[in-house]
Amino acid sequence: MRVVSSAFENGETIPAKYTCEGENISPPLQFYDLPSTTMSLVVMVDGIDSSSGTMTHWIVWNIPFVEAIAENSVPGVEGMNGFNEVSYCGPCPSSGTHSYYFMVYALDTRLDLRTGTSRNEVENAMRSHIIDKGELMGKFGKSRA
Repeated sequence: MRVVSSAFENGETIPAKYTCEGENISPPLQFYDLPSTTMSLVVMVDGIDSSSGTMTHWIVWNIPFVEAIAENSVPGVEGMNGFNEVSYCGPCPSSGTHSYYFMVYALDTRLDLRTGTSRNEVENAMRSHIIDKGELMGKFGKSRA
């Protein structure tokens, strides 16, 4: 399974529009080679270079079998991110350039979880149902004032 975005290439800079320096909206994502048995998708967005370890910027599940997610859309049920918010929080590193991973999981089921569920609960619920996964990595560093 491949994950791409029309907004940025894998390993390249995430446009400011999708960060705290812009509109802070989720970027468009496209999926290729999804397994035919996919019942739903999960998207998790993590900032890896955070001083506090991995920071979850977005988690959404029960996304229907689709080939694309439009920017600034909520295609499924959202969970609690690392900022204690139930929403997308774009990249906003305190210093330096950080890496952000848009991980997409194809599941053989839908998850029976409520809005605001924690990442750990989502991971536990989906663990035995992952049939494929893909990721897209982008980088972002805040502009100097």
